[in-house]
Amino acid sequence: MTKKPFRFAAQVYRANTGQEWRDVAHRVEDMGYSALHVSDHYIGPGAALDPTGHRPVTMAPITSMAVAAEVTDTLKIGCRMFCTSYHEPVVLAKEAATLSMFAPDRIEIGLGAGWLGSEYDAMGIDFPSAGLRVDRLEETVELITQYLAGNEIKVDGTFVKAHSFLPLPVPEITPPIMIGGGARRVLTLAGRTADIVSINFNNRSGVLGSDSVLTSTVDETHRKLGWVRGGAGDRMADVELETGAYFVAIEGQTDVTEEALIERTGFSRAELRAFPHALVGSVDDICDQLEQRREEFGFSYFTIGDRAYEQFAPIVERMTGK
Repeated sequence: MTKKPFRFAAQVYRANTGQEWRDVAHRVEDMGYSALHVSDHYIGPGAALDPTGHRPVTMAPITSMAVAAEVTDTLKIGCRMFCTSYHEPVVLAKEAATLSMFAPDRIEIGLGAGWLGSEYDAMGIDFPSAGLRVDRLEETVELITQYLAGNEIKVDGTFVKAHSFLPLPVPEITPPIMIGGGARRVLTLAGRTADIVSINFNNRSGVLGSDSVLTSTVDETHRKLGWVRGGAGDRMADVELETGAYFVAIEGQTDVTEEALIERTGFSRAELRAFPHALVGSVDDICDQLEQRREEFGFSYFTIGDRAYEQFAPIVERMTGK
C-alpha cells in the first residue's frame, strides 16, 4: 500500500462550560491536529460506570460537534463513534447530513455497533447479542450511505426500515464514514463500506481491561487487518486506517509515565513499546514508533485522548509539518 500522510485527532468529551469547549476546539486546531473527536456515551460516575473502566463523558455528541465546527475554520469534527443502538437511523442520517451542510468537507461520521452493556441497562435499552448489534450497524451504514449520496432511500432490514422520504439536505461534499471495532464481522464490514477504518480493542467483555489489551497485541492487530483486507478487496488502497493511542507517556511531559504503564499492563518495556495502542518514550522514540506503525500496519491516522493531546502537540507538528 502507498503510505498515506500522517494525521492526528484529539478526542475530548468533557468541558465544564460552553466557553471551555470552544477554547478546546480552538486549541486543537491551533496545535495542528487534523480532527477533534467527541464520544457517544451517557452514563456518569456511579454503579453503572465504575466497573467498566470507562471515563465519564459529559457532553452530547451532535451538539458538541456543531459548536466545535462553528468556531473553527479547518478542523475536521467527528464522533468516535456513534453507537447505532442509541440513535434512530433516519434521524442520525439527517443530523449527519445537516452537520455536513453547515461545515462542508469538515465532518467525519464515525459509527460503531456498541459494546458497553451496563450503559444500555442504565439507559433502559435492550442489549442485543453482538450479532444483532452488528446487523443494526450494517443496516444503518446502508441507510446513511444512500442518504448522503442523495439516492432514493430504500432499506428494508430487520432494524432499519426506511423509504419514501426526502433526503435533504444532501451535503455539498460527501463526508467520510469511519467504522470502528475489533471483531471480524465489524472490521470486514468496515473494509467493505468505510472510508476510514478504526482498528480498536475487541471490547467483548463489556469493560475496558486486560481482555481488551489481549485482543490488541501485534499478532491480533495483524489478524484484524486481514479481516479489513478481506472486506475491502481492491479498494484497500483507498482505505485510511485509524487507531487510538490509549497508552501515551511522553518522557518529561505527561503525568502518566512509562513505568506506571508497565506496572498497569504487566508488559515489559519492549512489549509496551511494541503494543499498537501505546506511544511511549521520548519525542524521538514516539516519532520512530509512529513511522514503524505506518510501515508495519498501515496506520496513518492516530487519535490521542484528552489526557495527553496538549503534550502530544510537538509530535503532531513534527510528523505533519504543521
